[in-house]
Amino acid sequence: MSKKATRDEIIAAADDLFYRQGFEKTSFADIAGVVNISRGNFYHHFKTKDEILDAVIEKRLADRQAMMEKWEIEGETPEDRIRSFIDILIVNGEKIKRYGCPIGTLTSELAKLNHAAQGEANKLFTVFRTWLKRQFEMLGREDDADELAMHLLARSQGAATLANAYQDDAFIARELESMYAWLSGCAAGANKRERAEM
Repeated sequence: MSKKATRDEIIAAADDLFYRQGFEKTSFADIAGVVNISRGNFYHHFKTKDEILDAVIEKRLADRQAMMEKWEIEGETPEDRIRSFIDILIVNGEKIKRYGCPIGTLTSELAKLNHAAQGEANKLFTVFRTWLKRQFEMLGREDDADELAMHLLARSQGAATLANAYQDDAFIARELESMYAWLSGCAAGANKRERAEM
């Protein structure tokens, strides 16, 4: 296996373990065990757990960027693309019910630890906020696009947290329908403004 392939495998294993077990509870030995490499070989790639954390955050940012690029290609309208964001609760539903939101759990843990990487981890929310704001602007909601983006981020985080706490599929289904209806209302509001300005 090439040096880059081994490094990528370590990052992928750490990403999964940080999500399932938490950053603090995951040891070098845990990650090395999943990748099936010696500790010496492990240290050849990463000297500290913080270095691995930085690489995991970088990977998560790249993964989210790629996901949003896919939504851009697949979604014909801003409303379609924003729906794709809401659909994360379906796509990752079982994992969210078991472990919570991968971004929310990491940022919360790093905040509790007062960890230096907290600011970097917050970029994971910022990348969604920026993207959602742009979609709401394209939807015709330039004046309150950032407010709408933050509202949807907060609502999806709340739904993910309660999905994890209560394991209630009916609740998740109701929340999704409510978010879809809210989004349709945002789009309808933009259309009314457009007609009024003509």
